[in-house]
Amino acid sequence: MSSGKNKNEPTVIKKYANRRLYDTGRSSYVTLDDLCQMVKEGHEFVVYDAKSNEDLTRSVLTQIIVDQESKGGQNLLPIGFLRQLIGFYGDNVSSLVPNYLEHSIQTFSRNQERFREHINKSIEGMFPAVPNIEEINKQNMAMFENAMRAFTPFPMAGMNGAGTKGSNDDTKEKMAELKKNIDAMQKELDRLSGNA
Repeated sequence: MSSGKNKNEPTVIKKYANRRLYDTGRSSYVTLDDLCQMVKEGHEFVVYDAKSNEDLTRSVLTQIIVDQESKGGQNLLPIGFLRQLIGFYGDNVSSLVPNYLEHSIQTFSRNQERFREHINKSIEGMFPAVPNIEEINKQNMAMFENAMRAFTPFPMAGMNGAGTKGSNDDTKEKMAELKKNIDAMQKELDRLSGNA
């Protein structure tokens, strides 16, 4: 999504008088929601006024926050925090606030990442590793082949067409036994693959 030749350069967004935003990297118009998604995906961008070339990045990012907060459902900025933040404008310590807030949010992000890693490790410890589908299929095929060798009712060499009534009865009996064994094996395969 980078607009420049250098991939490390941020995408340039132009803001026009009609309030439309133009992504010069993708050569298309974008919305605040598009820019919000870019932020979430870690894409850097800067916003310039199309006519004056004034840097509008801060005001557009603020608009994105206002837009997200107005959607409801998930408000990240408590009213008390907003009141305190407004109170800092024009205060003697106002120059310290941006660095403090940036440091605080970076610390929070690092802790959040560690927390996620800890949760993931805890979950992995609770559940043993589940074999993947390919491994299950290999095991099932090996079991099927072993079963077929074990349950072959008669040697293939004996199938020479010189049978008698007695050998036909034996063959039918062996075929019935084989069918029974295959059915039992299919039930076991279904159970192992979780279909039962």
